[in-house]
Amino acid sequence: MLFYLFSSEELSQVFEQLGYSFDPGCIPRNIEYYLQRTSHGSTLSWIVHSWVLSRGDRSGSWELFLGALESDIGDIQGGTTPEGIHLGAMAGTVDLVQRCYTGLETRGGILHINPSLPDRLHCLKARVYYRKHLLDLDITHERLRITSPHCAAAPVTVAYRGRFREICPGAVFEFRLIKPNERDRGDAGLNSLKAEE
Repeated sequence: MLFYLFSSEELSQVFEQLGYSFDPGCIPRNIEYYLQRTSHGSTLSWIVHSWVLSRGDRSGSWELFLGALESDIGDIQGGTTPEGIHLGAMAGTVDLVQRCYTGLETRGGILHINPSLPDRLHCLKARVYYRKHLLDLDITHERLRITSPHCAAAPVTVAYRGRFREICPGAVFEFRLIKPNERDRGDAGLNSLKAEE
């Protein structure tokens, strides 16, 4: 559940504040341990496991996401749907798309976006209301495009993998996404950014 509730960056900060070291390598080991022991008797289990698999096993994440979507349509638990839909699971699937697959989180007054689309999800478009900005996100496997329509809001800071950019109303920014097998060397060539007026 820690990996569902917090990003690895947030967990690292929490562990540091508590005086403990944090090894990011423990994340996949813990996920694998619990995957082998979880029965998924609840549709909410699929949501949590889909979320924690989204970075390391995108196809596994997608399959669990589809299972959660199918839970009420196909009445997969054998007769529970007439009693009412699994509202938590339905809301969880929306949350997976809006926050998990976009990598959307706020930390320290900054909107962090670190997309991780499953292979079978070729693009994702979402609108986010953040600090009086309507930010349109257009995400593919190769790029993240952020558009801020003209408005009377103050600039906001967005970040992608440690690269911070201030977005003013009317601006369009595009980040080239680093592929999972590509090393993040931190040089400008890996992450081109452009602004359009």
